[in-house]
Amino acid sequence: MLKLDYRNVKSAIIGKENGLELEQEFENYKTKISHIISDLNKRKDKPGQWLQWMNLGYNEETVWLVKEYASLVKNRFENVLILGIGGSALGGIAVTEALLSPYWNLLSDEKRNNYPRIFFLDNIDPDQITGLLDLLDLKKTLVNVITKSGSTAETMSQYMIVKDIMAKELGDDYRKNIVATTDKKMGILRQLADQEGYKTFVVPDDVGGRFSIFSSVGLLPLALVGIDIDEIISGIKDMDLALKNTDIFENIAAQNALIHYLMDTQKNKKLSVMMPYSSRLRYVSDWYVQLWAESLGKEVNNNGEKINCGPTPLRALGVTDQHSQIQLYNEGPNDKIINFIRVDEFENTVEIPKIFEYTGIGYLGGKTINNLLNAEADATKVALVDFERPNVTITLPKINGYYVAQLLYMLEIQTAIAGELYDINTFNQPGVEQAKNYTYALMGRAGYEDSAEALKEKLAVV
Repeated sequence: MLKLDYRNVKSAIIGKENGLELEQEFENYKTKISHIISDLNKRKDKPGQWLQWMNLGYNEETVWLVKEYASLVKNRFENVLILGIGGSALGGIAVTEALLSPYWNLLSDEKRNNYPRIFFLDNIDPDQITGLLDLLDLKKTLVNVITKSGSTAETMSQYMIVKDIMAKELGDDYRKNIVATTDKKMGILRQLADQEGYKTFVVPDDVGGRFSIFSSVGLLPLALVGIDIDEIISGIKDMDLALKNTDIFENIAAQNALIHYLMDTQKNKKLSVMMPYSSRLRYVSDWYVQLWAESLGKEVNNNGEKINCGPTPLRALGVTDQHSQIQLYNEGPNDKIINFIRVDEFENTVEIPKIFEYTGIGYLGGKTINNLLNAEADATKVALVDFERPNVTITLPKINGYYVAQLLYMLEIQTAIAGELYDINTFNQPGVEQAKNYTYALMGRAGYEDSAEALKEKLAVV
């Protein structure tokens, strides 16, 4: 299983001003944490609680349907193009980058075992869209458009552009090149998919986008490029069993949730840095940033009181950002907690040749890049302690579907527990919805005319 090392948040290690009397805090919150974990597991099957993501590891029907479709389309397409934004893309990006061979899209068909290349179009930058569509042969591309509501302006505009090109190039056959992942019954994309005859997969009810990686939203793209989703499901199940433990002394998600909550509310550590020491895990940080920010950044608590809570998540990459951010972390404001992600066993070992022994770099010869990476991770952790900066380390035995799934599911549960500690609605995002409504008004969507007039006045002075 994953390991969480929280020694470097203890006051005995980093001092009383910045550290916690952690064992005592675990004891203080033991009953509350036990209640939170029990309550989350009791509520997860109730409609409207937005906790169905806790059940996704047990949805055998979805797994079977995804695997069946992936098998049917294997060898038919050279490319898979994912149209989605936010939770519809970030999880898929994180897991494919972690589990596929590095530079997957540049490998030969043989080295990819004849699985397709995969591209995520998760923005509406016109230059990015033009460049990608110039690169791809859409006749040989399977397009997976993902939006539960079917009204997400960014995703649906992408879909409209791609669909128009494909219809012109393929005629009526273009329908075979589109698969939609959307609501089971409602929404514009569901309506269009039924009219056009697309193959569809369902975004489950009561599963928010940032918690959807283990639904068909994430599993379908993974299966299409040959990732073993059975291994992923196994990892989720085992981690779910471990995190049902109501004892905070045994539950790593509860431990890290409480640590972050106390660091924010007691020690003024308002920033949470996610820093994996693995390039393959770098996009886990992007996924974590959305998960943490949208879930915990709230204006009011469950009693309607204005609290404006939520630590700000930041992304970093070891060792790259030792040369760009660690100076700030060590000597700048002491307002951060650093989350390191370490890997015990890398897939490859790269030796540094014994050359230039007569120079100042000769000491590197005979060692491995693996040694150097781990030495830099250890050195960074110790340096942070020297400057009394709190940090925790999550360790994966290796990078595979089983452990990556455990990592993401643990962070999801951690987020849910943290939300309960802040006494907020972890699963809504009213601040996002307001910006969406403004966009609809500016783009002329019916029903938003009054908002459009008000916005024009605001834009004149903002």
